[in-house]
Amino acid sequence: MRTPNGRTRRRKTRYRRRLRSRIILSFVLLGFGLTTLFAFATNWTRNRVENTLVEDVMNKNIDEYARRYYTNPNQSPDLPVQQMLARVVKQDRFEALRADQPDWYELGDGIHNLSGEDEQGRAFSYKLAVRKTQKEWFFLAYDMTQASRGQEQFNRALYGSVITFTLLSLVVGWWSASRVMKPVSELARRLQTSGENAEPQNLAAHFPDDEVGQLASALDDYATRLTEVVKRDREFNADVSHELRTPLAVVKGAVELLLSKPDLDEKARSRLQRIQRAEQQCTDLISALLLLSRNERGHGNTDVARVAEQLLDTHRSQLGGKPLELRIEGQRGLVVDAPEAAVNVALGNLIGNAVKYTAQGEVIVRLREKSVDVIDSGPGLSAEDAARLFERGYRGTHAEHSQGGGIGLSIVRRLCALYGWGVRVVPGEEKGVVATLSFTPERNGNGASA
Repeated sequence: MRTPNGRTRRRKTRYRRRLRSRIILSFVLLGFGLTTLFAFATNWTRNRVENTLVEDVMNKNIDEYARRYYTNPNQSPDLPVQQMLARVVKQDRFEALRADQPDWYELGDGIHNLSGEDEQGRAFSYKLAVRKTQKEWFFLAYDMTQASRGQEQFNRALYGSVITFTLLSLVVGWWSASRVMKPVSELARRLQTSGENAEPQNLAAHFPDDEVGQLASALDDYATRLTEVVKRDREFNADVSHELRTPLAVVKGAVELLLSKPDLDEKARSRLQRIQRAEQQCTDLISALLLLSRNERGHGNTDVARVAEQLLDTHRSQLGGKPLELRIEGQRGLVVDAPEAAVNVALGNLIGNAVKYTAQGEVIVRLREKSVDVIDSGPGLSAEDAARLFERGYRGTHAEHSQGGGIGLSIVRRLCALYGWGVRVVPGEEKGVVATLSFTPERNGNGASA
């Protein structure tokens, strides 16, 4: 059976893992973001500086090439940089250049980036400096193929660095999250084990005076105050139970003494029997509430059929001419390990509601192998009632001016949670309501269970 404490432990574990994952993810994102930003800045700076240096060298060399050409036009000048290829085109060769190098012909003064593939399909890339006058056009080409290959290798190195540092951030984040979450996990473990004892354990003594230690101290203070509240509540319930049992015992003794008189008239006897039933009902209710307040299961061998017959007999005497038939059917012999008071309160609330809200017709208590059905022919169940029926203080749409505070089914739900029973209330097949008290846990959309 899934207990509330078990659900709480699983929920805390899930949230703890989520927090650890958030820390790890933060480290990974931080490492990836910083490394990527650094790689982008490094690549941009490298390209910018390289382009600036190359273009500055090309501008100086093409100017020097033009100066040497004008110094001796009949001799081809030598270039100071061997990686560069220079060419001068005279005015009479302009149209030949258009046919031979149309892309050069269209270029204006400045430095241009050109790329493509040669006849063997190999990629090439170069920068071309252009200086055009009316009589001569000067061209200076700088082969960038090797530089481009170096750029690709540099980019691959940057990608590898990003991946490497991201993985390193993952490792560092995993280690940091484990270190950060270790005291929190230890606090959660000690907090879980502290619930096994009646008195709260001192958690703050096991942690340093940091954020976790402050949290442990706050939990210690909360546990102390909560323990005092629970202790006062239990003492109050025990005192009330004890003090109420004394006058109820007096009422019970007085009623039994009066009922023993042979000259008692029938009208007075009927009223005394009603007082006797009310006294028994109060005694059972006090016993059930005391079990709930202590959160402990009482034991016993209770015959469910006998309890149901007693409850139906009690309600028959209170019908007052109401055209309602109360009957019991099904197999007998169902015995549960619980005090009669608990079964009486749980089943009595279901039967009481059926009798209260059924103006005419019948109320059937059907005994099954492991459960009891209470079937009525009343006005039925609305969607709002089905959703909120077991809420404390909620009264159904058909309650109108009937007495009651709307806590009966809430008590039934709490008793079922205590004993591991199941309870559900659903609309009948044609009309009315079917309330089922199952002595094995079950779940339903319109019911409650342990």
